[in-house]
Amino acid sequence: MFSSLKEKVGQVLVPGDEFGFEAEDSISLTESAKPERVVCGPGLRRSGDRLVVSKSGVLRHKPPHCFWIESQQRRYIPAKGETVIGIVTAKSGDVFKVDVGSSEQASLSYLAFEGATKRNRPNVQVGDLVFAQFIIANKDMEPELVCIDGSGRANGMGVFGAGGLLFKVSLGLVRRLLAPHSDIRADLDRLFPCELVVGLNGRVWVRSSSTQQTLIVANLLQSCDTMTAAQRQQLFRKVQQGAL
Repeated sequence: MFSSLKEKVGQVLVPGDEFGFEAEDSISLTESAKPERVVCGPGLRRSGDRLVVSKSGVLRHKPPHCFWIESQQRRYIPAKGETVIGIVTAKSGDVFKVDVGSSEQASLSYLAFEGATKRNRPNVQVGDLVFAQFIIANKDMEPELVCIDGSGRANGMGVFGAGGLLFKVSLGLVRRLLAPHSDIRADLDRLFPCELVVGLNGRVWVRSSSTQQTLIVANLLQSCDTMTAAQRQQLFRKVQQGAL
């Protein structure tokens, strides 16, 4: 399976494509070599002794054995541990209701902020943007967010968004922006230094030195969704030269 998967890296796969175990993936009782285990990411799932593709996209690989499908999906499904940008839509007792772009709104307790107590409540209003993390996310329970890490620190999370612009991109572009050495972020920093907050739910918030630059950055990022690296660099050069 491992060798057949590596041959397909960079190619477009569709739902229903399958990969079966090969002789080299089986466990030998006479040889000491261990079988290579494949880690399935988004878009791939195991079904018995087969690996099945569950959504269309390009197969990606991260050494040593992690594979996933990169697609232009826009619908977000909450997952535990992911950080997202949410919009506060209502106050319900001690809980805030937050829109995260999924099929169901998430809940956020007023105690889930750094330094919050029953007497010292955070100043959160309807319409505010929050950068938060899921601690509960499954199909049988209401999603729950917090704005603190495991040690009780905000660590960059909380209410934000004054003077910036919020827009939506595909989940594939979000992962490219959050990559450790993102080419898009590097090109953008050379063009217009700006503040950037990226949520794994496909929402991006940006603020630059002027309203015009903020709008340009937002339009550039939305254009990157369907561009190759060469097309993106050509567009950035035109903007830098003032041709656009």
